[in-house]
Amino acid sequence: MNGKISNFVQVCSLRRYTLTEGSEKGLDILDCDNGKIRFLLNVSKALDIAQLWHEGQNMSFLSKNGLTGREIPFLNRFEGGMLYTCGLDSVGSREGFELHGSHHNTPARVIKAECNEEGITVEAEISATALFGKNLLFKRKVFTAVGSGEVQITDTLENRGYIEENYCLLYHVNVGYPMLDAGAKIVANVKNATARTPWAKENECSMYEMNDAKPCQEETCYFLDMTTPTVSLINEKIGKMFTLSWSNDMLPHFVEWKSMASGDYALGLEPCTTKLDDYFTYNSIKAGEKKVFSLSIQIQ
Repeated sequence: MNGKISNFVQVCSLRRYTLTEGSEKGLDILDCDNGKIRFLLNVSKALDIAQLWHEGQNMSFLSKNGLTGREIPFLNRFEGGMLYTCGLDSVGSREGFELHGSHHNTPARVIKAECNEEGITVEAEISATALFGKNLLFKRKVFTAVGSGEVQITDTLENRGYIEENYCLLYHVNVGYPMLDAGAKIVANVKNATARTPWAKENECSMYEMNDAKPCQEETCYFLDMTTPTVSLINEKIGKMFTLSWSNDMLPHFVEWKSMASGDYALGLEPCTTKLDDYFTYNSIKAGEKKVFSLSIQIQ
């Protein structure tokens, strides 16, 4: 260890605690700080990233609902967060299924949580099982190096059952103020864009440009066909670039969700296994098979 460091916590730390007040009460959190990036892993919610800061500035969208452990309707508990993992039973809005699926609301079992000179490593497992039904195991590994501006997420889906099963995944990455602000722009290699609604079609000329917040502004949503699995949001006002990269072979589709509404000011960058609405399809995983998905969040 560097002789100038009295305690390693000066440069990198990993702390675990349980929230005790209000709607957050009972949630288990891993607070990870590598000296440049700090993020909260919500153990009670599939080890998703509840919030993330870069050099002290917030990068993520956290809705007015805040964090909640209560089982209440989606619109009353959706926190957004830096990463909200959707699936494995459904993504988007589909009759007979919870909006964006049940995965996020499944508690994780932490099997490794280390902080050392290499960085912070957290590994956890989330089960999706049913009597006389599926036996899926979702393993998540989160890693960030000391002093790095990057967080790496590697997910492995394993079918421990004896028959083929269906699954779907959507990584709902949500950017908020001050990273998201008027004048910020999306930069990506897009070969085709399809508006999800008539309102989105009417405003597609500004799909990559962020505007000021406006009361009651309707959201817009676009399906983007990407030539490369990377998208960036550049904010010259604060001098930062937020870049999301993913494993294109396993996540071939992408959704941009843009809400410029006052009080619900958010940008969703969403790699996924399937398109939404009438274009929704499941993927399949054979008995004994494993599938690996990767995601990288980098801020410069």
